[in-house]
Amino acid sequence: MKKIVIVNGSIAGFIVGAMLLITAGIYYRNNNFDNGMMIGYATMIVAFSMIFTGIKSYRDKYNDGLISFGKAFKIGLYITLIASTIYVVVWLIDYYCFLPDFGEKYATAMLQKLKAGGASQAKIAALTKEMAWFTEMYKKPIFVVLFTYIEILPVGLIITLISSFILKRKVKPAI
Repeated sequence: MKKIVIVNGSIAGFIVGAMLLITAGIYYRNNNFDNGMMIGYATMIVAFSMIFTGIKSYRDKYNDGLISFGKAFKIGLYITLIASTIYVVVWLIDYYCFLPDFGEKYATAMLQKLKAGGASQAKIAALTKEMAWFTEMYKKPIFVVLFTYIEILPVGLIITLISSFILKRKVKPAI
C-alpha cells in the first residue's frame, strides 16, 4: 500500500504543483486572475484521478479484487495528503521567493474588476474590507499554509469519498 500511496500521491502533487507554478506566474505577471480558480480546480480534479487509480490498483493487484470502503478511503486520504502537501510546499516556495506581493496584487485586481463591473458602493466597501483582512492574514506564514490547504484538501476528500464508494468490493467478482 505504501508504494501505491507514495507514487500516486507524488504524481498528483507534481500535476497540481506544476500547474500552480505555470498559472500563478502568468496571472501574476498579467495582473489578471480571471479563470484562475476554474483552471486550478479543474487541474486538481485531473490530478486527483490518481486517487481512483491508486485505490483500484491496490484492490486489483494486492488485495485479490476486494477492498472495504474504509481501506479505500484510507488509501485515498493518504494520496490526498501527499499531493496537497506538495501543492502547499510549491506554493510557499513560489510565493515567498517569486510572488511576495501576490496578496496585494490579487486584492487590487479583484477590487478593480468589481468597480469595472459597476458594483454598488456597498459591495465595493464589503470587498475592500474582505481583501484588507485577506492581505493582512496572508502576511502570516501559518495562514498562507492553512489557506492553501483549504484550497486543495476538500477536492481530494470529495474525490476520495466518491472513489471509495465506487471501488469498494467485499465479495470477490465471479469469473
